Amino acid sequence: MLVVRAINENDLDGLFALASQVGTGMTTLKADMKMLGDRLATACASFAETIPPEERDYLFVMEDTASGRLAGVCAIKGAVGLTEPFYNYRIGTLVHSSRELDVFTKMETLYLSNDLTGSSELCSLFLHPDYRQGHNGKLLSKSRFLFIAQFPHLFTEKIIAEMRGYQADDGSSPFYEGLGRHFFKMDFHHVDDLTALGKKSFIAELMPRQPLYIAYLPQEAQDVVGQVHNSTAPARRLLEQEGMHYEGYVDIFDAGPVLQARVSELRAMRDSELATIAPDEDSVHACAPASKEPTLVSNTTLRDFRMIVTDSSNANGHIDLTSAEQQRLHLRAGDTVRTLPLGARKVP
Repeated sequence: MLVVRAINENDLDGLFALASQVGTGMTTLKADMKMLGDRLATACASFAETIPPEERDYLFVMEDTASGRLAGVCAIKGAVGLTEPFYNYRIGTLVHSSRELDVFTKMETLYLSNDLTGSSELCSLFLHPDYRQGHNGKLLSKSRFLFIAQFPHLFTEKIIAEMRGYQADDGSSPFYEGLGRHFFKMDFHHVDDLTALGKKSFIAELMPRQPLYIAYLPQEAQDVVGQVHNSTAPARRLLEQEGMHYEGYVDIFDAGPVLQARVSELRAMRDSELATIAPDEDSVHACAPASKEPTLVSNTTLRDFRMIVTDSSNANGHIDLTSAEQQRLHLRAGDTVRTLPLGARKVP
């Protein structure tokens, strides 16, 4: 049985084991014990509310309660770019025209930008290959939205998610090889590691500030602008189902898309509801309405946030949960939960 919960100080070894499986391109989840230890400490302080909201890094783990093994991880950062620079490329348009020659050209450009500074960020989503089945991916990814719906005051108006960009089978980035290498003079993995360690001053020092014409890049680099890594495509679809969208911002190293949304417009803000756990009685279970689709259910506690997926549904402000489900949420009959249908409702 799986539960997504707030990370705690005992999860460092399991977190390191997950990070060791990630590979390149995810700068927020590197297999570095010191870095992960520092991040875990920040996460614990975040859930304990001992640091300001903009400094918080809410880290969640998916636990297999039968074995105690960590099956996945995901996170929400309170705000990005307030203590170190946060860069993206903004795709813009430049028009060149000559009435005399009857020539009109419109070309896409890349602008080095700090436009998204201060936004809350969804990041560090990774599900172990052994658990990539059923509803597990949805449970892990969408748990963050239910957390936001329960505690919207902790986040900024805009929320973003940097998606891992396309990589070739050998792990190289066509976009980086076509652009970044010319300025950084080092391989993609080295730049990726420096960024993960927070060493970002070299970006401003080495990257040109003037617009770069996309058409001047090699075709292989042009083709992957705004494209995601093959293993990231499902994660992108899940985020888009929750109301996030691409608005022309990409990562400066691999050109992966940055999705964004207003917190107030997220599906979880619109469709999630509070409910009371029904009494744990046989008659209640027998009369409980059959759910047409699974439901995400979380407790409402910041320090010990926990979430599961269940076949029960919210009916008139009540939900029937089994004893095992209540235990996974650290709740009992009569307690309040927040619920959200697992799948987005299709608009006719």
